[in-house]
Amino acid sequence: MKHIVFDLGQVLIHWAPERAFDGHFESPEALRDWMTRIGFHDWNRLQDGGRSLRDGLAAAGAAHGADARPLQGYAERFGATITEAVPGSWEIAEALRLAGHRLFAITNWAADNWPAALAGWPRLETLFEDIAVSGIEGLLKPGPEIYLTLTGRNAIAPGDCIFIDDSPANIDGARAVGMDAILFTGAPNLRAALAQRGIG
Repeated sequence: MKHIVFDLGQVLIHWAPERAFDGHFESPEALRDWMTRIGFHDWNRLQDGGRSLRDGLAAAGAAHGADARPLQGYAERFGATITEAVPGSWEIAEALRLAGHRLFAITNWAADNWPAALAGWPRLETLFEDIAVSGIEGLLKPGPEIYLTLTGRNAIAPGDCIFIDDSPANIDGARAVGMDAILFTGAPNLRAALAQRGIG
């Protein structure tokens, strides 16, 4: 029986980072311009890789001065960015667990923001046997180490896993270590892809 390994953000949980900055900008356009100007997604990826919030804020302040100030409340308001489930995905995961599949997760997620995930989505701790969190591991998808860390500590073979992620790069990373992988484009397509593999 195959083990199923889920990504979390945009597969099970919608992530809308702009919600953390409500009240700082006069319009959505101004917010988007600011996020581009300070390189928010590059900054956030370094957080996901294990950089501490303190160091991340210091780096942003050094690079952007006062323009970086809205970031100071990001971790505190992070819970507001992950309030919505991706339609249909949790139901698929629960059905897979009930069918006897072992469920795991690998997520690029900052360690400082992980407590908000567990508080907002307590099912994470009961649905999955183990979750490899990049910010805690100090490893990022699509590098091979994070996939192999999960499989190694759970004594499972990559070839016995199906990995589900919305990022083509992360799918390629999983395949590179020997996992089967499904690019997530919505719950109906995921159901179909699993059914093609005899899983339903």
